[in-house]
Formats: sequence, C-alpha cells, structure tokens
Amino acid sequence: MQFQNSREFARELDRKDKLANYRNEFIFPKVNGKDVIYFVGNSLGLQPKRTQQYVDEVMKDWAELGVEGHFYAEKPWWDYHERFSEKLSRIVGAEPSEVTVMNTLTVNLHLLMVSFYRPTNKRYKIICEEKAFPSDQYMIASQVRFHGYDPSDAIVEISKREGEQNFRTEDILEKIKEVGEECALVLIGGVNYYTGQVFDMEKITQAGHEVGAFVGWDLAHAAGNIELKLSEWNVDFAAWCSYKYMNSGPGNASGCFINKKYHNKKDIPRFEGWWGHNKEKRFLMEPEFQPEPTANAWQVSNAPVLALAPYLASLEMFDEVGMPALIEKRNKIVAYLEFILHEIDKEVESTFEIITPARQEERATQLSVFLHGEGRELFKYLMDSGVITDWREPNVIRLAPAPFYCSFEDMYEFGQILKKGILGK
Repeated sequence: MQFQNSREFARELDRKDKLANYRNEFIFPKVNGKDVIYFVGNSLGLQPKRTQQYVDEVMKDWAELGVEGHFYAEKPWWDYHERFSEKLSRIVGAEPSEVTVMNTLTVNLHLLMVSFYRPTNKRYKIICEEKAFPSDQYMIASQVRFHGYDPSDAIVEISKREGEQNFRTEDILEKIKEVGEECALVLIGGVNYYTGQVFDMEKITQAGHEVGAFVGWDLAHAAGNIELKLSEWNVDFAAWCSYKYMNSGPGNASGCFINKKYHNKKDIPRFEGWWGHNKEKRFLMEPEFQPEPTANAWQVSNAPVLALAPYLASLEMFDEVGMPALIEKRNKIVAYLEFILHEIDKEVESTFEIITPARQEERATQLSVFLHGEGRELFKYLMDSGVITDWREPNVIRLAPAPFYCSFEDMYEFGQILKKGILGK
C-alpha cells in the first residue's frame, strides 16, 4: 500500500479498519482533557470496559453467597481457572489440556524450572539471550545457584554480532550446537523486550532438542501479539504474563503451557499443592497427591478469582476477534507507524534509527527507535502532550500500537507531536 502522511489518509484507513469499533471497548487515560495516544500495550494494556462487569459479578457472588460461591456462583470459583484453557489454547497454539492460568510470570518460570531444569554433573548449562529482561536474568541465576553451580559457568548468553542490534538465528543455533551435551535448558524470551525482535521459536526449539536439552519460552511480549504454535513446535514449556497485550490489569495472573507429553508422568519433579490434585477427589482431603491429568497438575493454590476476572473479560474479546485479524491489523498499523517515522525524519535534523528488524517475520507490534541527537526532554514533551510511550536508556523509545485500541489517526497525530517536540526546542 502507498501510505500518505496526512490526517485524511489516516482517517480513511480507520474507516476501513474491521477492528475500529473495538477502540470503544477500552478506557483511555486523558491528558489535557483528551484521550492519550497509548503506545505502551507492551507494558500494560488498557482496561477493557467490560472488565468492571466481570469483577462486579465476583463481588456480588461473594456478598450474596459467601463461601458457597465456590460451587454456586454464576461462574463457580472452584473451577474458575478452567474457563481459560479453550480460549488461551487458540491464542498460543496448544491443546486446551496443555494450558493453565496461575500465579504470576516469574513465579511460574521458577515452578516450571523445578520440572525442566534438572542439572547433572555433565548437563547443567542454561542458554539464554544476553541482556534478557532483568527478571529472567535474576530468575535463571538464582536457579543455577540453588542447584550449586556458578552462574558465570552455567549460564551461556547468546550475543549479538559487533555493531548489530539484533540476534541472528544462525548464531543461536550454532551456540546450542556448541554447548551440546552440556546444555540442560534453552530458555529465551519469544519476543525481545528491548528491540521487539521475534525469535524463530520453531528452529530454536528443534535445535535444543537435538542436543538433548529442554526448551522453554518466556512469552511475556509474545502472547496475544504474535502467532504461536507451541504444540506444533514441540515446545516443552512456556509462561507469559497477561497484562501487556492481553489487557488483564497490573501484575495480573500468568498463563502456562506444559506439553502434553509430560502430563501423567510419574517421575517428573514438580512442586505440588491442593489445586493440582485430582479435581474429583480434591475435597476428600486425601493425604497422597493424585495429579490432574493436564497442565492443571502444576497448579499449587486455589485460583485468585478476583484477579482472574479481568483476564477472562479480555479473553472474551480475543475469542471474538481471533489472532489472525489482530495480526493483520498489527502488520498494517506498525507499517504505517514506520512510514510516519521516516517521513518526520526527513523534516527534522535528528535521526531516527529503528532497531527493530525490518523483516515482518522478525517483528510484531513494537518498534524500538533510537532518537539520535535527542534526550529525555523529548520523552517528557511527548508524555506532557498526551503520547504515552516508554523510554529506555540511553535514548530509545519503544512504540507499541496495540491493534485492539490504537488507530491509524493516532499514528499520524503522533508524528505531528514528535515533529513539534523536536523543532520547538
């Protein structure tokens, strides 16, 4: 498509947008009395309007039923988490039995590593990407130390080539092959939080398995953002937060994928609790743990229903729209944002360097942009002007136009504000 840097053109794109009405399903913060341009769906998604109804329903049942809400609420609490498996399975490309919702992201990665990081004297190394999201770095290092190994020896970081902003798939595959029989686990973020690069999860998973390692993925920036085929790719495990592209609210519950080949395995180590026990026998209070025959066996405590309610409200919209439609709009709106940035770049002295890969296969909703010649004062100007974006040192802004609620006119308006912020210095 031949884009134009004009408000009329952007509005025409919005008129043709099949998802345009979903913008009205979300609540926008306001700056100077106007809805903000919200570019941080990669950090915290906006609140869906229907969320309140789902939370109020739980509060009403609690008020009217007390403890009986576990069994007699409109959506009984004792199996509330089971309502997620079908909807989430379609988003992450899994069978419903392979998906569950529990705890929060880093907690779940720790719990999953009980099952999938089982080091031996010979096979004990973990491969991850350099400068992974700090929580992953802390988590992996603490797991290694817990098992008695030195992180400087047991953690193998894949590096970018000198002068390059993104990882090369061939370098990742070569590193896995190099570590070989010493590799116990490959654990990488499916979408790099800093650059927005999408990793080739299928090839990397296959490479990890070829050297005998488990392969897991942190999908914090991938779930609800890119096409996932976890079952088809034979991924061992994955976890993701729900509050970024999936709009479930700050710090909310995490989703988990555990490949069905590990269900009902008698010898798999796992931290266990009441809610992973056989559902039909759970209230018999038996002393011996009998795992659920699904990913729910990894459940530990009963579901935090008030926290899950907003997630379920958002998933309803994902089910209405489907990932293919979201990805189609995502590709177009990100391409238009990229065009706008290049157009504004021609009109100002500063230089914009988009460090997110240009190839569609390697990027999704986020564009990370080096603002050469600019500093935090420009970021402050954008925020004060109602453009909610994200600053990363030294001078990178991350722009993530979530397709559910961002408009093409937002992209045009952002360009005009950005130009004014630079020229007005």
